[in-house]
Amino acid sequence: MTKTTRKATGFSDFEKEAMKERIHELSGKADGESAVLAKIAAMPEPDRSLAKRLHTLIRKSAPELMPKTWYGMPAYANKDGQVVCFFQNAGKFKARYATFGFSDKAKLDEGTMWPTSFAITKLTAAEEAMIVRLVKKAVK
Repeated sequence: MTKTTRKATGFSDFEKEAMKERIHELSGKADGESAVLAKIAAMPEPDRSLAKRLHTLIRKSAPELMPKTWYGMPAYANKDGQVVCFFQNAGKFKARYATFGFSDKAKLDEGTMWPTSFAITKLTAAEEAMIVRLVKKAVK
């Protein structure tokens, strides 16, 4: 039997940057709305357009959620500061699609298994309606 060895590569540059951003967020120096809008503005297209539209949908459908950055991503937190949902742009991790997701603080429980994140390449009226419904359910 041969033993396979793997060399530990450590964290990627993207992961290191996310950790630095998280440290900044935890320091209390990040201003929620401004930080989220700055992150969105810095995104390449089509991520920027997706994030802008999601931001508008979330703010209108659940105004009690407060924008904040979370590991450098736009996120929306409950009154206790706990992230309920977030947007991960495709460009951040060189993925082929953006992701809209929910944390375990979201009240989406449905039976014994339910989705907590969604790949997004385009937002149509149908996807927007689904997002609004899920965000409203998440904060009930």
